[in-house]
Amino acid sequence: MKLLATVLKVWQSSSRKVRALLLMPAALACILLLLDSVFPPPLPQAQDFARVVADRHGKPLRFFADSRGVWRYPVTQEKVSPRFIEALLTYEDRHFYRHPGVNPLALLRASAQYLRNGRIVSGGSTLTMQVARLLDPHRRTLPGKAKQILRALQLEWHFSKKEILNLYLNLAPYGGNIEGVEAASRLYLRKSAADLTHAEAALLAVLPQAPSRLRPDRHPQRAQKARDKVLDRLQAFGIWRAEDVDRAQLENVYAERLEFPQNAPHLARRLVDNISGREVIHTTIDGNIQRGLEDFLRDHMDNYPAKTSAAVVILENSDLSVRAYVGASHFGDTRRYGYVDMARAVRSPGSTLKPFLYGLAIDEDLIHSAALLSDTPRIYGEYRPENFHRGFSGPVTATAALQRSLNVPAVQLLEHYGPGRLAATLENAGLSLQLPSGGKPNLAMILGGVGARLDQLTGIYAALARGGQAATPRYLAEEPLQERYLMSPEAAWITFEMLASNRKGSRRWRNLVRQSKADIAWKTGTSYGYRDAWAIGVTPAYTVGIWMGRPDGTPLPGYYGSISATPLLRAVIAALPGNKKLHLKRPELITQEIICWPLGGQKALTPTSHCHQQHSAWLIQGRAPRTLSPKNEPLRAAQTFRFFANQQGLRVKPSCMDHSAVKQSLALWPKELEAWLPANQTRSQQIPPTAPGCHAPAANNGTPLKIVGTSDGNQYRPTGSMAPLPRLNLSAIGGQGKRYWFLNGEPQGETLGNENLVLIPQSGKQQIAVLDTSGNVERIEIFVGDTH
Repeated sequence: MKLLATVLKVWQSSSRKVRALLLMPAALACILLLLDSVFPPPLPQAQDFARVVADRHGKPLRFFADSRGVWRYPVTQEKVSPRFIEALLTYEDRHFYRHPGVNPLALLRASAQYLRNGRIVSGGSTLTMQVARLLDPHRRTLPGKAKQILRALQLEWHFSKKEILNLYLNLAPYGGNIEGVEAASRLYLRKSAADLTHAEAALLAVLPQAPSRLRPDRHPQRAQKARDKVLDRLQAFGIWRAEDVDRAQLENVYAERLEFPQNAPHLARRLVDNISGREVIHTTIDGNIQRGLEDFLRDHMDNYPAKTSAAVVILENSDLSVRAYVGASHFGDTRRYGYVDMARAVRSPGSTLKPFLYGLAIDEDLIHSAALLSDTPRIYGEYRPENFHRGFSGPVTATAALQRSLNVPAVQLLEHYGPGRLAATLENAGLSLQLPSGGKPNLAMILGGVGARLDQLTGIYAALARGGQAATPRYLAEEPLQERYLMSPEAAWITFEMLASNRKGSRRWRNLVRQSKADIAWKTGTSYGYRDAWAIGVTPAYTVGIWMGRPDGTPLPGYYGSISATPLLRAVIAALPGNKKLHLKRPELITQEIICWPLGGQKALTPTSHCHQQHSAWLIQGRAPRTLSPKNEPLRAAQTFRFFANQQGLRVKPSCMDHSAVKQSLALWPKELEAWLPANQTRSQQIPPTAPGCHAPAANNGTPLKIVGTSDGNQYRPTGSMAPLPRLNLSAIGGQGKRYWFLNGEPQGETLGNENLVLIPQSGKQQIAVLDTSGNVERIEIFVGDTH
């Protein structure tokens, strides 16, 4: 109150002139405030900034220019080398932290030099004035200079020195359409501005003075001369030691050919489109792996037919971070559909879903790793699955069926597990399966009758090395790990081991495993018509997913997973760092036991007479589920046939047996495997006939099928070089109902009763099989040779 009273007293006692003088500063302040609100500082808007997608180390993967076509990598003072800040301020504005935006002495000196020489000898602009000119360009006239000075004062009014310096670091011109020290350092020197040497810091400090004339990639000698001038000044002012300056001046100026990185282009574009408000998007990509993979993949795919492309996704299993992502082998090449991101395209997965079915079936006690499965002709209504490779193999272990990717055993297993249940489980784990319009999950899905994406498929494959926990691939460091339960740790380990124990892989696979001394599990897949080739590999450290084919969906005959995608998978795994001498730890609940075929139980619990074959199996808590039931029989139907036999060994029923009759039991193989069994293990040889007048219970062995028209082991050779291949007129006797014929596993037709079927086999070893409606199977093998 006393102060206010004093001011009023002075005002009342002042003359009119004094009052006018007192009002002038207030009026000037009001005018400046009005001008400031009408003409605010023209700061760059966030949406106008260029954007950068960077790898996990901050190295740019791809630049996206702003609306003016300018390339910029936003940076702050803390992310720039102190050497650069020292060089910049010493050369451009030594009093930056002391002046209010304008240095009157520097302006007077520059004006005097101009009047004396008739040209600009040295600039009088402060760093703040340079920022003002960058924000609001003006012509080099006195009004323009006055405008620049006012803008500089305005900036100092609104912003701190640190904020003004950061504006300069991001807006300074560096030649062409490059702005900012970080972009310049990345593009010219291939390094971050945080890692500049003394010589590099001095070079980047002087470039904005004449960015076109001093561009190091075009005019290295001019740039070096200007750089040395900065170095001399830094030494003269005692900012840098003489030995550091001498060493820096020995370095020749050299800059890489100006190239804007185009790494992970599909992923980068998707992230920029989906993430707003961020100038730098930091991904989980490892730039070194990404660049090496892109170069290798491009060279590798040059050897493949036209229109062919490939996609690769590499995940680190520990946190499901994406270390490399290639959506197309030839980005931008329209001849190979290089703009299509095949890592996210929905394609038929072929056989790549099979490991999950086997793992889930193990969890459900449907099978164990050595369970007896039947690779024989099968009919499911109108659906007749066939193997990718020729013929049927008869009895196979679950491990062999998975390793060889046999289709019929997989369909047999899915029949018991349930297509809808499998689809729901995979969906919950993160794999979105696309069914045909209006379609429902069916048996064909396990052979590729659905659509899936490579990135999601790779994500759930990682569960085999992560204790059964699948997860969504992570592209950003801040993304949380979203795990989803797929199967138990025990089932995941056994499934991994089933795939990793494939000792029948190529010599190069065996060499890779031997050299890396690590566990490697892999699975291939090929879609119908050779449209998609897949190979997915899992190690304790990484999961690698590969797709190859033609993005337009046209077939690529002769190119399938094991011969096209697998060599690429092998090369990628061999090149990954930190992948050697790694092994998955076996869960404590898993034991290795000997089991017996055909029943499937542990040898220790199986009578010797029932143990026809022995196999080593991985079991969970010692559980050994029995062999899956044959078709048309209840689940877990007994494979043991029990009966009473008299002294002559003939079967008798209880009502007519005497005291000498004994109870016996036999371990019977599934009926559809009869054609692959030794003669002494077939039902007709194992089960004794009934005693006359004392009929025993039926053995349910049916009437054996027999192919008529050729015999097992027959050889056929054309009579001359132009002679046609033989035509076989075949029929079948025995069995029941309709007969279904197969040549090398492929359906050939149907007959009824004694009807004939004409087959024309190709050259080489040929397998002919026939199946009846009751499940009886007969098969023979013949050889068709040429005339040589």
